[in-house]
Amino acid sequence: MTDDFMHHCEDELYGILLKLQTKEDCKALLEDLCTYKEVENMAMRAHAAKLCMEGKTYTEITKETKLSSTTISRIAKCVSHGSGGYRAFITPDAPEAETGEEGGSEEE
Repeated sequence: MTDDFMHHCEDELYGILLKLQTKEDCKALLEDLCTYKEVENMAMRAHAAKLCMEGKTYTEITKETKLSSTTISRIAKCVSHGSGGYRAFITPDAPEAETGEEGGSEEE
């Protein structure tokens, strides 16, 4: 396989991905394109990136996702210094409000 051929195939894939309009479209393509385990791994990596952006520790992320610390380290590096894909498309959850903070609702 030549580099030119691989670039052509990658460009085809990016074009296909750009045609997706719904979650159902995405699910159908991924079910045909990937194994169940590959989709599961991508989902866990995306979730781990979200947890990294929320400030969770590697230990917390490992416990929740069952991903290795090596994989989480790679994800964290991409979140911080990658091409920006995680940050552009994954939105971290807002931190939970702590009880007893000023401005919070009080019971009457």
